[in-house]
Amino acid sequence: MDNTPISPWKYLALEILYSIPIVGLVFLIIHAIGARNINKRNFARSYFCFVILLAIIILIIVLATGGFAGIASLFGAK
Repeated sequence: MDNTPISPWKYLALEILYSIPIVGLVFLIIHAIGARNINKRNFARSYFCFVILLAIIILIIVLATGGFAGIASLFGAK
């Protein structure tokens, strides 16, 4: 296990990398599971929790405002 600190620039680079839609998610999962540096692994895990929390909040907002009503009307739901 590697305990060397990560520089602020590396944190910024990781955050930009994780923000890329498909590639970022793949790297996020790889770093959260198998990063040798414990700081990088913990940062990836916290970012993954943030992404899940954000998805839940967006889903609640969409459901609360009736955002899926247009999709449901396409399939004949009333």
